[in-house]
Amino acid sequence: MPSTQGSLLAYRAIKTVLVPVLRFAYRFDVEGRERVPDHGPVILAANHRSFLDSIFLPSVVRRRVTFVAKADYFDDPRTAWFFHSVGQIPIRREGGSASERALASAQDVLEAGGVFAIYPEGTRTRDGYLHRGHTGFARLSCRTGAPVIPVGMIGTDEIQPVDRRVPHAFRTVRIKFGQPIDPSRYAGSDERLACRQFADEVMFEIREMTGYEYLDTYATRAAEGIPAEPAQVGEPEPVDGNGQRSEAGERTEPVPSG
Repeated sequence: MPSTQGSLLAYRAIKTVLVPVLRFAYRFDVEGRERVPDHGPVILAANHRSFLDSIFLPSVVRRRVTFVAKADYFDDPRTAWFFHSVGQIPIRREGGSASERALASAQDVLEAGGVFAIYPEGTRTRDGYLHRGHTGFARLSCRTGAPVIPVGMIGTDEIQPVDRRVPHAFRTVRIKFGQPIDPSRYAGSDERLACRQFADEVMFEIREMTGYEYLDTYATRAAEGIPAEPAQVGEPEPVDGNGQRSEAGERTEPVPSG
């Protein structure tokens, strides 16, 4: 279980050592961190652009964060020690019973009042775009009552692109925490439809925070070896005094690298 005392101590020890190193090597620009509650279950749903997302995100959250991580990291001895020591949950992309067991473990974390983080896209983006979210986290939220906080990771792929083994240092890490979404809004609806709408809402919020262009397709492993130019980041659409989007146009610009 990810909540064992041994893994908790390992998590705290690694974080105590790692956070000062990260603070020296990178400048953190964090917005909305106060939206993560001090107590109680919560799901952090983030876009996924770099391997370092799983290190950067927990480093700015005061509470312990348990991730679902792809099983490849547990199979690779270079990364397995880290993921095992901090009690992360392996999940295999092929789905089926293995994925359900991982989600069951995540449900245990939430029912114990913990913080669970997941990447709804299922894998890192290889084309720079934001992709459609899978619905597993939405089911977890509806079943446990845990609110979902959309999280925008910006520019982390420029710090460590998919094909780069050593990350760039002295760059800016930008992380934005959105408003919590209460799953009770989707209560009483058909579960499959409600979870699809819930996942779409979260991805929309991530798009608004990051400005990354959204493609209504799933990110797939087949695209991992396909090089592509990074997607452009657009400014959020202007709103009027009533919170409605205006008709003004939108321009795009690259994510600043810090």
